[in-house]
Amino acid sequence: MPPVVPPFLVGLIVAPLAKRLLKPLMRGVVKTSVGLAMEVKKAAHEAGENIHDLAAEVAAEMVAAQIAAGDMMPHGADSARSATGGASDSGRGEPAAGRSESDVRAAAKIRATAGSGKTL
Repeated sequence: MPPVVPPFLVGLIVAPLAKRLLKPLMRGVVKTSVGLAMEVKKAAHEAGENIHDLAAEVAAEMVAAQIAAGDMMPHGADSARSATGGASDSGRGEPAAGRSESDVRAAAKIRATAGSGKTL
């Protein structure tokens, strides 16, 4: 009958060998996983920037088309503009009646970006 080796003795011999072999292997797996996650994050960020750039270009083209067509104000705002004479209520830059402050800011932003002429 072969000699019986207690399992703890096998563990004492195999544990250092497993540590030497498994530690570099696990380190490589973790390093590759982290690198892959960072590349995916970078690609997603670049894709988001490209989508924002495309949306800005389309918005600028639409504004340029509206300016060229002479229809700068959204539908329904023409009546408010004509009722107030198209000017602000007091000469201090307050929004005219019928136009909210965000509409005034948006129109100023559109005017600032419409002349940039960014094309593909």
